[in-house]
Amino acid sequence: MLPILSTAQLRRLENIAMKRDDLTALHLMEVAGTACAERIGQLVRSATFGPGDSVVVLAGMGNNGGDGLVVARRLHQAGIQVRVMRVVHRDGPSPENAENHQRLLEIGLSIIDIDHSNYGIYVYDNVIIIDSIFGSGLTRSPDGWVAHLIAMINASGCPVVSIDLPSGLIAPDEGKPFDPAACIRADRTLTFEAPRLGLLLPETGEFAGRFELLPIGLDAGALVGKDRVGNWVGAMDIAERLGPRPLFGHKGTFGHCLIAAGSRGMYGAAVLALKGCLRSGVGLVTGHSSGEMVTGMMTVAPDAMCSIDPNADHMSVLPALDRFNAVAIGPGCGQHPDTAAVVQQCLRSVQVPLVLDADALNLLAQNPGWLDLLGPRTVLTPHPKEMDRLLGSPSTSSYERLRRTQAFAQRYGCTIVLKGAYSVTCTPDGALYFNSSGNAGMAKGGSGDVLTGLLAGLLAQGYSVQNACLIGVYLHGSAGDISAQELGMDAMRPSDLIDALPKGWKQLRSASKKAVQ
Repeated sequence: MLPILSTAQLRRLENIAMKRDDLTALHLMEVAGTACAERIGQLVRSATFGPGDSVVVLAGMGNNGGDGLVVARRLHQAGIQVRVMRVVHRDGPSPENAENHQRLLEIGLSIIDIDHSNYGIYVYDNVIIIDSIFGSGLTRSPDGWVAHLIAMINASGCPVVSIDLPSGLIAPDEGKPFDPAACIRADRTLTFEAPRLGLLLPETGEFAGRFELLPIGLDAGALVGKDRVGNWVGAMDIAERLGPRPLFGHKGTFGHCLIAAGSRGMYGAAVLALKGCLRSGVGLVTGHSSGEMVTGMMTVAPDAMCSIDPNADHMSVLPALDRFNAVAIGPGCGQHPDTAAVVQQCLRSVQVPLVLDADALNLLAQNPGWLDLLGPRTVLTPHPKEMDRLLGSPSTSSYERLRRTQAFAQRYGCTIVLKGAYSVTCTPDGALYFNSSGNAGMAKGGSGDVLTGLLAGLLAQGYSVQNACLIGVYLHGSAGDISAQELGMDAMRPSDLIDALPKGWKQLRSASKKAVQ
């Protein structure tokens, strides 16, 4: 599993690689720049950004600028029209930058220096801008004429590809102030080996556009435990965690899950959760809801059994729990006092894995004394506002929310799936697992209900809490990607995620060593 890296950790990986293979920083720069040039060449030839006439490389004076100079040389050698402009933001270049500057001159590629006196004339139409002014490691946001140059680039309308990080981006874990007005807004960012936290959080990640990981020969697995900010979860990480489907398995082998959801006017949430669970591979599913709900649930989900609450409008009791291997409660259940009592009963008496979502989370936030009832078998699936309610106050940023959520999971010994563009699973031991699948087409009411059912179904099959969360979140996002590819992000619905889950399962099973028997 790839690590999420801070700047210091990336530098440590580079040093490990250089000592292991007796490499120089200049060699690593050549490898990184070549990898970027190959990818940029693909983007240019495929007209990904439209019919750009040429490439303009804006290179700074440090090693990020050196990467850009390698990119320029490689693109020129590949027959792509390229111009190079060196942004003279300090007195002299780094040694590696200077060496690559000389190599460009030797092949006859001219370089124009721009500084405070002439930066305003170098913004062109119909070009693709390669941003290698600053990479990681900035200690303060750009100011003065460099900040004005960045603003001009952003206003140019030209597509921008940033190398390493968008120039001016300071990751929140660096603990330095970040000025959004002085940061490149890239269409795409090419970063090396492993993601950085700044690419994954909204306040900074929006400046990176889509980011891609390029291998440059570093051993990302060399950093473990506390040596990494978090973990980046990919398809193979999930495929390796899948359990087998035994030849002589039966419905009892794969567990029995209870979905307690729905109330008057919130029928859809219960159905989405129920159907999500039915696509999880679980053996048996029972849906418990108010009397008004059950007929509809039986009609649209005949695969499930139903438990009828004596109250017609909302949940007021639970069925006997001893026959279930996992329980999920919350989607569309409302916040009636009777329902609050049911949620409290779940926290006190459920001895199997328990998933709390939606109104169950809101009721938990309203009753902070219940937090001590959480534990290692409990999974919470909040969106950011629900998490802030659980925390008792708004967070000033998504980074602060992440750190507070991490501490919350450790304090109460539970697992939290904090939903977002890169949903992150926070485990009781303080580890963070960022999900790599999914897209903005999933940002619609009901998507989280599908996830709740899917997670509960995986838990009922006997997956560990951590593995169930990692598998469920990835599968959920993968179903979203399949739906977006087939239907488009605008038109896709949460119910389409349910229909796409079989394809998501097949993709993972085809990559898994634990084949279906």
